[in-house]
Amino acid sequence: MKDKFKIIIDGKELPARHGQTILEIANNNGIYIPTLCNFEGLKPQASCRICSVKVNGRPMTACTTTVSPGMEIENDTPEMNELRKIIVETMFVTGNHFCPSCEKSGNCELQALAYRFKMDVPRFPYSFSKRDIDASNPKIMIDHNRCIKCKRCARGIKTDDGKDLFAFKNRGEKIEISIDNELAKNISDEKAQEAMDICPVGAIIKKERGFIDPIGTRKYDNKPIGSKVKEVQ
Repeated sequence: MKDKFKIIIDGKELPARHGQTILEIANNNGIYIPTLCNFEGLKPQASCRICSVKVNGRPMTACTTTVSPGMEIENDTPEMNELRKIIVETMFVTGNHFCPSCEKSGNCELQALAYRFKMDVPRFPYSFSKRDIDASNPKIMIDHNRCIKCKRCARGIKTDDGKDLFAFKNRGEKIEISIDNELAKNISDEKAQEAMDICPVGAIIKKERGFIDPIGTRKYDNKPIGSKVKEVQ
């Protein structure tokens, strides 16, 4: 029993255990905390900061912060949602996210968050950064203009013998994802689709896919992001 205690999220008292993260407890109790870099089965990265909450008055990332007795967490508040909206807007203006021409439109988590936080016109100027599109792999195209540096692909996509297919190169504002074409030259269609699915935006596209899912049938076309939280066991 010493391992069990209570924490508070948005005024609601919830059961918790040592070792659990704020995000895990929120998911277990149907409380939505938005994420972009987090993905089930991968070690939390805390690179996107979308899941930032206030813990006893201090901003912290929900995906990496483990709970302790006495925690009072502010999540769904005007202040935190405005911070998240700023992050989403920043991602849009620093990349090329022209949704109508993107294969991931309707399945894109960044786009869905923009709708959730009612983003119309970003308050920041577009940087119009020049970034390449890498179509050298026979199965996968990488559009660096749409990459948000979440590192899901680098953490989650591996060959059958456990080698990484993706990695990051360069540093700072020049950092970008790269694919090991030697390892990836013979990947299966299933692995290429897995790479596309793990990407929260349209940065990784399986070639020859071509808008297979009609508009109106895609993941977020009829059900907004965060409308139903999947329970974590």
